[in-house]
Amino acid sequence: MCGIVAYIGNQEAYPIILKGLQRLEYRGYDSAGVALLDQKLTIYKKKGKVAELEGSLIGKNLHAKSGIGHTRWATHGEPSDRNAHPHRSPSGKLAMVHNGIIENYAPIKKELQNKGYVFESDTDTEVLLYFIEDIYQNDATSLEEAVRIALKRIIGAYVIILLDEAHPDTLIAARKGSPLVIGIGKNEHFLASDASPIIEYTKEVVYINDYEMAIVKPDELILKNPGNERITPFITKLDMELAAIEKGGYEHFMLKEIFEQPTAVFDCLRGRLDAKAGTIRMGGIDKHLDLLKEAKRIILVGCGTSWHAGLLAEYVFEELCRVPVEVEYASEFRYRNPVINPGDVIIAISQSGETADTLVALENAKNQGAFIFGVVNVVGSSIARLSQAGAYTHAGPEIGVASTKAFTAQLTVLYLIAIKLGYAKGCLSRDRYLHLIGELALIPDKISEVLKSAPEVAALAEKYKDARDFLFLGRGYNFPIALEGALKLKEISYIHAEGYPAAEMKHGPIALVEDNLPVVFVATKDAYHDKLISNAQEIKARKGNVLAIISENDTVFQDIADETIAVPAADEMLAPLLSVVPLQLLAYYTGLAKGLDVDKPRNLAKSVTVE
Repeated sequence: MCGIVAYIGNQEAYPIILKGLQRLEYRGYDSAGVALLDQKLTIYKKKGKVAELEGSLIGKNLHAKSGIGHTRWATHGEPSDRNAHPHRSPSGKLAMVHNGIIENYAPIKKELQNKGYVFESDTDTEVLLYFIEDIYQNDATSLEEAVRIALKRIIGAYVIILLDEAHPDTLIAARKGSPLVIGIGKNEHFLASDASPIIEYTKEVVYINDYEMAIVKPDELILKNPGNERITPFITKLDMELAAIEKGGYEHFMLKEIFEQPTAVFDCLRGRLDAKAGTIRMGGIDKHLDLLKEAKRIILVGCGTSWHAGLLAEYVFEELCRVPVEVEYASEFRYRNPVINPGDVIIAISQSGETADTLVALENAKNQGAFIFGVVNVVGSSIARLSQAGAYTHAGPEIGVASTKAFTAQLTVLYLIAIKLGYAKGCLSRDRYLHLIGELALIPDKISEVLKSAPEVAALAEKYKDARDFLFLGRGYNFPIALEGALKLKEISYIHAEGYPAAEMKHGPIALVEDNLPVVFVATKDAYHDKLISNAQEIKARKGNVLAIISENDTVFQDIADETIAVPAADEMLAPLLSVVPLQLLAYYTGLAKGLDVDKPRNLAKSVTVE
């Protein structure tokens, strides 16, 4: 949600900020703007895409050595030019961008209106900016102190960056609950919501923590804690290459990331799994193995696709580790006062590591004595820092809004943890353990085989692109994959789709079956295979169209289904890593066939950093 970019240094700020905003388009937005400071403060903003903003600025004087930029995803106030960021203060001397939500903006706005302030937008951001300037002007204090005083009153989440016409050599930034990273160059600094706008300029970055404030000058970065004490910035080196955030010849990031899955899964396994030696090495597990072995309960927490990864992991952990497992939507878990006992293990699953609901849920659980284990993709992210242990997925940057390679990487890490922990507990035999790690080592090559079916899937997408509804059915380990397939199709093609356990079909969903309704069965060979055949015959009897993801050489399902896509044979526990790939391709090619923007689906944001 929302993207923030800022620059201060010796280069022209506008090209850097513009390119940064383009790098952040994947986060989802509806308007864009920049504020540039060259003796006087100038603000340009526009509803629509960054390209529209860029086009509107042709011929303008854009010279400046400092500036801030923003892509907005509307919360308070409809998408419009006047609600776009940056906002200007009443004096015209301050400009600010903001990512987050100010929950108590209404009473503050009322107070300011009673003082005679007139607002130009409908946003909570403008209220905070006016509040800061009111303190700045009337309390005879510095802007830094005015920001600190204002933020003590604020309830909600924020990253803010301010430009002050009176101090062109200084940016002031602060965060709580939304991400901010600062890149360190030579006599210059780069600020952004994530590292993607920074990577081509520097690999040295500082991740700002909650409640910290940064005073940023070209040649100096001052970091302060809530007590106004200076703290030493911790500099991290980015493990990312510029090519990773570019399309690399693919038409869309989503397609690139689907095809990167063999590499992503391999990188997940690399250095951890040695099938020949029969070992799994994971530092985050090894250091806490006794605690994990003794856990009475494991709770998996995530949102969206990460929740589906957790649901599948529930099946795997219970089977291999013989421990009670619960899977929770983070948004529900944080509010419903769950029973948490000391020694409970919470596994937090998040691609970005910044998901707002997941972060708050973890903080609450940690305060109640739970052990927090993070499974995240982004190094240095908030969840990674909050966790007491964890494992990075090493999937590389994921730019497409609909998660693909992050999902299979999350599953891979969760499989590794469950197999290692189950064996350490004595819950699976040596033979079963060796079989599973041997099978897991083969998965990258098998995904490469699945990807060869892309032309077949594209043809299916063209055939069914005008369907109003889809049903996705699976059982056992493939039930969460049915849910994920339905979610991907909804996200990318805007076709209504639902996922169900196949056995639940007769408890309601079968009423939806009519002529030509596409029903996708995730039907790789497993203990439920015969049951799924019966379910498919029931769909055919009601004139629905059966599309099936099957194991190679499954002649029975081939005879029943209208369409089939075969994947290589695999252990039924690991087969979801293969069966999900054709469903990702189906969503991609259906959206493409409908002429939609598959990388930036409407109304969606890549990282949900506010509720």
